[in-house]
Amino acid sequence: MMTSTIDEQLLQHIEEKFQYKRNLAKHRERELFGVFEQALTDEECVLLKFLYAYMPLHDLADYDGEFFLAHVRRTLQTRELVPWGSRIPDYMFMNFVLPYRVNNENIDGNREVIFHELYGRVKDKSMKDAILETNYWCHEKATYVGTDQRTVSPLTLMRTALGRCGEQSTLAVAALRSMGIPARQCYTPRWAHCDSNHAWVEAWADGEWYFLGACEPEGRLNEGWFKAPSRRAMLVNTRVSADYNGPEETCSNHPWYTEINLLGNYAPHKTITIKVVNEKGKPTPAEVHFQMYNFAEFYSVSTLPTDENGVVKFTTGYGDLLIHVRNDQGYSYRKISVGEADVFEVAIESNLDHAGALDWDMVPPPEIPDKSDDMMTDEERHSNDNRVQHGTATRAAFVDTFWNAEQAEALAQELGLPAERVWKILQTARGNCPEIASFLQEQTPRHGEWALKLLESLREKDLQDTMVPSLVDHLEGALPYRDRAMEESLFVPYVLCPRVHFEMIAPYRTFFQQEISDADKVLYTEKPQALAERLAQEIKIVNDLDRYTGMAAPEGTFALKCADRLSRDICFVAMARSLGIPARLEPLNALPQYWQAGEWHDASFHTERQEAGAAPVEAAGGCIQFSRSDNEGEQEAAYYQNFTIARLENGVYRTLTFPFGEKDVYDKPIEVMSGEYRLTTGTRLSDGTVLVRLSCFTVPVEDVALVPIVFRKEEVHVPVLGTVTEEQWRVITEAAALEIPQQGLVLAWLDPEREPSKHIARELRELKSELDEWGGRIALMVEEQRNRGEFNMEGLPIRTSYDEDAEGACLQAIQPSITEWNGQEYPLVLIVDQQYRIRYQSQGYKLGIGADIVKTVKNM
Repeated sequence: MMTSTIDEQLLQHIEEKFQYKRNLAKHRERELFGVFEQALTDEECVLLKFLYAYMPLHDLADYDGEFFLAHVRRTLQTRELVPWGSRIPDYMFMNFVLPYRVNNENIDGNREVIFHELYGRVKDKSMKDAILETNYWCHEKATYVGTDQRTVSPLTLMRTALGRCGEQSTLAVAALRSMGIPARQCYTPRWAHCDSNHAWVEAWADGEWYFLGACEPEGRLNEGWFKAPSRRAMLVNTRVSADYNGPEETCSNHPWYTEINLLGNYAPHKTITIKVVNEKGKPTPAEVHFQMYNFAEFYSVSTLPTDENGVVKFTTGYGDLLIHVRNDQGYSYRKISVGEADVFEVAIESNLDHAGALDWDMVPPPEIPDKSDDMMTDEERHSNDNRVQHGTATRAAFVDTFWNAEQAEALAQELGLPAERVWKILQTARGNCPEIASFLQEQTPRHGEWALKLLESLREKDLQDTMVPSLVDHLEGALPYRDRAMEESLFVPYVLCPRVHFEMIAPYRTFFQQEISDADKVLYTEKPQALAERLAQEIKIVNDLDRYTGMAAPEGTFALKCADRLSRDICFVAMARSLGIPARLEPLNALPQYWQAGEWHDASFHTERQEAGAAPVEAAGGCIQFSRSDNEGEQEAAYYQNFTIARLENGVYRTLTFPFGEKDVYDKPIEVMSGEYRLTTGTRLSDGTVLVRLSCFTVPVEDVALVPIVFRKEEVHVPVLGTVTEEQWRVITEAAALEIPQQGLVLAWLDPEREPSKHIARELRELKSELDEWGGRIALMVEEQRNRGEFNMEGLPIRTSYDEDAEGACLQAIQPSITEWNGQEYPLVLIVDQQYRIRYQSQGYKLGIGADIVKTVKNM
């Protein structure tokens, strides 16, 4: 029995935290804790209490005890069935098999579904082979696509067959745990050498952890396309929902979860010491943010408190960091190069003045070649290629069952709706098409085009995991308010649409319309601020309990009567919309607002006790107006790509949330809260270094701050890296009929099933206008064994071709001219001028190759 192996002190700790959560959730006592009245074994009771003890607040709000008990019993049953179950230590089982949640996905019954699909394929294998087989199964279910930050559930990913790396790794961890195999999602919060991040998986077999690329199987463990970039990481971590006391270094101290540092498994690293002193040079305790430049902001990859002597240690890679410190005396920051010292001192200032501009070069860890002698054999690679090809075909056959344009057109004709709009919705819904089509068939005859307009108000992922009951609740709950005097442009996004932030869409309108009295409905409609005051009185704000905020469904928040601030604000917006009051979270600062008398008003929760470290709910307004610099050839400003602005709040800069890639920012006033701000601009060089400029400025109350966006200029040199001989080029032209125009040729070999190759295809689409203007040719190639399906040419530059490199003839011919050739990594991108000289080369994972191409061809 597990209870006999658990330390008494840990059992007491679990009991204390369980009782704390039970008290927090007292308004849902019966729904959550009624299961303890059932006949439970000692083991079931301990494991159930363990889950509750470390459960996020939003799970207490949105799910019931029966779900958690069924999960515990399913997991215990699996442990008995799988041959390796008895070999898994109890602490490993509790922390890396039992948890029902991997990240911030919505919870579903995936463990039961996956077990029945997968168990027969792994039950007779060793643990290591079972891990590999599980990943082949995951590959059959999903492949990579870039999406928004909401993490869909494993069953949704299986339904749509597309997801980002965080969703793929969530599926893979869920699948491994469904087979009783300890697994965890590993994460580099930000890369240092390019503007992105990545998530993958570690799985435990017979006493050792191994890594693998989720849904991207290799022929053996500890292989993956991210292996080379991970050697340049500054941090690799994973989160454990427990007071975990394993052998790994802790990289965040939190009472409700533990983040552990796994960098030592991947990259050269060292432990640095940060010493914080006050203005008199005396040691002082502080909060230390270890920040990396990425997506044009300085992002805190880890936040740690110092000890009473102002000292904290952190293990990281050999690149540059910004160390930002704060306490009640003030704040400060310092750029450091990790390799230059072991101890770095940062002085807190009570009145920090950074007038003017600061220029820094943020240098990533250097590239490190793979010197391993234990490379995959040709037999392993060939076997894996065959399995990947089979998995791709299996997934493609499933995708072929999705609705097509002809079916969408027939449905549109049946319902009298515009065919193009219906097809766009159904195409986006993918495997959720039957649910969306059923909603349209049921509701269009009753409500006309409004059913379609509701669907069009949603985000892509909403169409893939929102079901008919939710859609009906929101449609029928909103339409009675259509006769109020408001424009459709206000009604659709701020009343009809159920999407508020990044929460899971669930029904809530019928609930709130029944819960709120008729008298209160009249009061709140006339005075929406009264609704905010009610929520301020009824909902207790509990911060710093969950890693992710804004996750609770509105009905759950209202029923639980406690929430993080963002979930409370989402609840306010949802309740307002349920009463026909236009409401939203203000785009830049996510403040709750309601529409009244022709303008937006902030909802004030002034009766609540403000949480420590939170920005004031109300702040005076001002404006920022950006202008272009006078520098010739200045790059185009694009938000989160090469510039951001951040507001100073309680000693830390918080980045404002403009849309990603937004370029329409010049010469117009942009409404923001008044206060102290910092503009960050960055020019990313080909080696990963960033030329950063920081400019601090003040936004006065009810006035405009004029802010020029200035970039540090890169001196672009286009060297000759190699020359292709006439004989080499003859082989290439015979195999692929390639000619080099005067402007040059971009020649790239892809592995279309892998994430890095999908990134370069996306970047070429994003830079289509610049590359069309250039006028050269882009030749995309794929080796025969990697040509696993159709390649989407839509949206690529007009002079782009895609061809199979039969037997790899072209690649073999050009290899002698490539520097530091590594046949394991894709994409391989070359730029060749008309004199057959190689002017650019990139191999393996890197974001920004498209921008490198544009810079190179413009300066050849």
